[in-house]
Amino acid sequence: MLALGNFDGLHRGHIKIIERVRRVAAERSGTSLVLTFDPHPPRIVRPDKAPLLLMTLEQKIEALAKAGIQGVAVVRFTLELSRWEPETFVKTVLVDWLRVAEVWVGADFLFGRDRSGNFSLLRTLGLQYGFRAEKIDSVRYKDFVVSSTRIRRLVAEGRVDEAGALLGHHFFIDGTVVKGAGRGRELGVPTANIQTPNELTPPHGVYATTITIDGVVYPSVTNVGLRPTFDDVPRTTIEAHALGVDRDLYGQTVRLGFVQRLRDERRFPDVDALKAQIEADVRRAKRLFDRLSV
Repeated sequence: MLALGNFDGLHRGHIKIIERVRRVAAERSGTSLVLTFDPHPPRIVRPDKAPLLLMTLEQKIEALAKAGIQGVAVVRFTLELSRWEPETFVKTVLVDWLRVAEVWVGADFLFGRDRSGNFSLLRTLGLQYGFRAEKIDSVRYKDFVVSSTRIRRLVAEGRVDEAGALLGHHFFIDGTVVKGAGRGRELGVPTANIQTPNELTPPHGVYATTITIDGVVYPSVTNVGLRPTFDDVPRTTIEAHALGVDRDLYGQTVRLGFVQRLRDERRFPDVDALKAQIEADVRRAKRLFDRLSV
């Protein structure tokens, strides 16, 4: 039983497809699989308009495993593959390679050259080649259709709490803690300077976040930006202060979940004013986490 799609972010709509595939596979003593693509198809067919992704491939595979999927097939997307007719894709990948019995897709799934294949064609080809094709209608959250495109826009606008509501989990990035300038420790709020492979990060500002260290989740406050009070960094940095944690994290891999935007990043007249604002940010974050029981 196969779920077919890009599954960027693994949001509420994706989970609905995953749960259906898992259930059907269990009922029929089959294997639940996801087929996805790498790189993301727009990166190849229209690179100037390709979106920044919510997840790396490794994060996607990890999330699918946690969701109970038994296997993930990754198709290397190339310019040549993008020119395949829909039937060529179905026969080569779904029939000859994966030998699918049933394929599930989202409501807006398109495939093949120039995205010319739709669900109706997939169902017709399924009848021809001996597999069933089913689709899941779009999932709505409040007034919105849940989609990776909408979630990317929310993250890019700093509306991480709304993005999390559509995802069904906090938007997160992974990264390695590297040495920074030590400004946080000088101010009494030691921070972890995080380098991340994730493409999409929220815009400059201060955020209430969670930080996962060695499998333990801690509340934190994170600054994304250029430290304008000091003017000492040439590019965007991500610096997280884990509340109640004061230990050497250099070299560790951490996961940073974005819970809520607290304020814009701004320049302060002096270090004392910055320190006072950081303390206010921490108090506000603590009140938020007290409500959320993080």
